[in-house]
Amino acid sequence: MSTPARATVADEKLELLRHALATLAYRGGKAMRGAPAGFAEFRAAETTRTPGQILAHIGDVMDWALSMAQGQEKWNSSPTLEWERGVSRFHEGLRSLDEYLVSNQPLGVSAELLFQGPVADALTHVGQIAMLRRMAGSPVRAENYSRAEIVAGRVGPEQAIPTREFD
Repeated sequence: MSTPARATVADEKLELLRHALATLAYRGGKAMRGAPAGFAEFRAAETTRTPGQILAHIGDVMDWALSMAQGQEKWNSSPTLEWERGVSRFHEGLRSLDEYLVSNQPLGVSAELLFQGPVADALTHVGQIAMLRRMAGSPVRAENYSRAEIVAGRVGPEQAIPTREFD
């Protein structure tokens, strides 16, 4: 009788992880959308990564997450792509991971490890991109994200329109 309870807990963890991916897609999409020309090369200081380099790293993090989920953890460092290609790679990585999570294939690591490692790392880097947008003179509008329409499985560039933005 305890098996169904375990399955329910596992399902709940996967759904929360999928919601975290959708949150990452929503927040990342917002931070990346409408970036001004030349933003990918903006450098806040001599030793900081450019937004393009951060975006490439996020793509690598998403690839790493999928390899972890598949039980074959590996890391690749990719070159910086043109901004829109990097944004597409970001969403494709989220989509691939989300599809794996719903595939009923076994997870190579726990949902918790996927969240605390690559997903949390990607959220941090999305915040860096948002901060760099402000520093570059193209701020992303603030929002009450708890009111945003974020749905597990919606990990592509097509996101809901913000409902509670403010200055």
